[in-house]
Amino acid sequence: MANLQPQDIRNIILLGHSGCGKTSLAEALAFNGGAIPKMGRIEDGTTISDYNEDEKDKKHSASTALLSFIYKSKKLNILDVPGYTDFVGEMIGALRAADACIVVVNAAAGIEIGTERAFRMAREKGVPCFFFINMLDKERADYDKCFESIKNKFRKHCVPVDYPIGKEFDFKDVASVITKKGAGSLQGAEEARFKALGDILAETVAETDDALLEKYLDKGQLAADELTQALRKAVNTADISPILCGSTTHNVGIKELLEFIIEYFPLPIDRPKVEATRPDSGEKRAIEMNSNGPFSGLVFKTLSDPFIGQISIFKVFSGKLQSNGSFYNVNKGMREKIGQIFSLMGKTQNSIDSAQSGDIACVAKLKETQTGDSIADEKNPVKFDEIDFPEPAVSFSLKPKTRSDEDKISGAVHKLMAEDPTFKVAMGEETKEMIVSGMGDMHINMMINRMKMRYGVQVDLGTPKVAYKETVLGKGDAQYRHKKQTGGAGQFAEVWMRIEPLRRGEGFQFVDEVVGGAIPRQFVVSCEKGVRTALNSGILAGFPVVDVKAIVYDGKTHPVDSKDIAFQTAARKAFKESMQKARPVLLEPIMDVDVVVPDEFMGDITGSLNSRRGRIMGMEPGDGVQTIKAKVPLEEMYKYVNELKSITGGRGAYTMSFSHHEVVPPTQAQGIIEKAKLTKKEEAED
Repeated sequence: MANLQPQDIRNIILLGHSGCGKTSLAEALAFNGGAIPKMGRIEDGTTISDYNEDEKDKKHSASTALLSFIYKSKKLNILDVPGYTDFVGEMIGALRAADACIVVVNAAAGIEIGTERAFRMAREKGVPCFFFINMLDKERADYDKCFESIKNKFRKHCVPVDYPIGKEFDFKDVASVITKKGAGSLQGAEEARFKALGDILAETVAETDDALLEKYLDKGQLAADELTQALRKAVNTADISPILCGSTTHNVGIKELLEFIIEYFPLPIDRPKVEATRPDSGEKRAIEMNSNGPFSGLVFKTLSDPFIGQISIFKVFSGKLQSNGSFYNVNKGMREKIGQIFSLMGKTQNSIDSAQSGDIACVAKLKETQTGDSIADEKNPVKFDEIDFPEPAVSFSLKPKTRSDEDKISGAVHKLMAEDPTFKVAMGEETKEMIVSGMGDMHINMMINRMKMRYGVQVDLGTPKVAYKETVLGKGDAQYRHKKQTGGAGQFAEVWMRIEPLRRGEGFQFVDEVVGGAIPRQFVVSCEKGVRTALNSGILAGFPVVDVKAIVYDGKTHPVDSKDIAFQTAARKAFKESMQKARPVLLEPIMDVDVVVPDEFMGDITGSLNSRRGRIMGMEPGDGVQTIKAKVPLEEMYKYVNELKSITGGRGAYTMSFSHHEVVPPTQAQGIIEKAKLTKKEEAED
């Protein structure tokens, strides 16, 4: 569409619980908007949104899909995101580009876990919310029950704008509470209910404006233009959340929703100005949504196309970006050339000359730009806030099945991480194994399947090794003589050493207390080398040794046979013998864990953490939720995401970060030591 202006654009994200009909709604909107000739079905794998093979196979969305089309001279950018908690990163990224969200509700199931999460996250980001009660044609579908639960659960300013005509299998149309269109067939109780909803709408809208409220209380009603103008204003400021209804599978209420989007949904220019920072001066500035200003935008999603490679989806906040031009990547501090800009209808690309202020567009094959990067005019660079993706909640060890898989895994992992910032793969610095992390088992399995299907890489998943360490709690003293005679030049070194514990986190100290030249200086250096080698493998289970001081205080030399390797060996052996006498123990990593759950689950969660050897450090109340702060051994946190989901029904979330190391209780230590020795034996046999 030529000369597209911000007021011609509607950027909408579809949110809700898994299975509530978000993808079907996106399909129905595209069909009624004239963008596709017929509606596809999730069951048949023919929807525009779910075009990846894994999505077709699993019958649910796993990645953000963009459907862009023109309806009545307006451009609609529909962002269809997954409903499962495991793919929450998709929602977080897309919310940065949306100007409004439609929370889809299953009329038979009512408010579900995903409904609450979607509304809460949208409100936290300041995105105005609309509700669409879907599946009114299904058995046990109950509009009135859904309406009341939405109103009671979320806020009193949720207002009805549609009312269903017919129930369950007899559902056939909707009547407009605003214009009264379609209400002629309502009779009896339904007619009375419809009138009551009209009163609720008028009164709630009037409450958003003091002058209007006074007029409403005086006359008992509002003029049609007063109602629509006040409703539009209240929607833009997120003071009111309209509730619409229909059936996506029967294509009922969709036209009405489209018209409501055009008339009432917030425009990009209606939204609060987005704040950005000048990278050179640190100056904060509010970005004007103006196509004539300098270009600025944010990449909020990266897709991987099997034919053209990486696709970057971005929102333009100011100015415009021309095809076959360039932009400045503020995060990377470099200019990047671009090719053809295009919009997406699922996987279908439609070329456009430029991306204007307020629009969402795509560009392919960027070499350096990633999700979360700010892009701008090189002479006027501004940096937007980073996208706050959550840290992964579950981890597994990752091992390629074959040598061929090992050769290909690096490229596959890089592409998958670019596509999904909540999916991470890294090499454990201490355990030396590849660790894959994500938001849950479903998330990990989906990404591993993509690795196999897209890139031909097969892997085995396992439980990650914990980076245990060894230390001492007491002092130990040993003397070790190394003597080796092989017929030629021999080896001789004698080292007297004691070791002492250091405070937790102090690492290692080597102290030279040799007097009188008993060990020449160059061989004291050799002693330190030997001790540092010994630190790599402790005496209990072969874990690294930390927080210990080694003191060399005496020794003996031979005028011919003493040499560097001899003193390294003697010092290494002396250290191990000293450690045996110094009460050696295992240390385990302790994590700072923050668990956020609804109030009613607080007791169950504290009990759960206690059962995992956790210590509750405190609690912070929130709006209907509690943040429980605890310190928990890392060993106990693997798979905790599954227990949290089970206890809270998916309504809880947690984050964790490393805190410190603590001594492993003897009851656990013995099992860890035996397992480590068995693993080393098996590795040696291999």
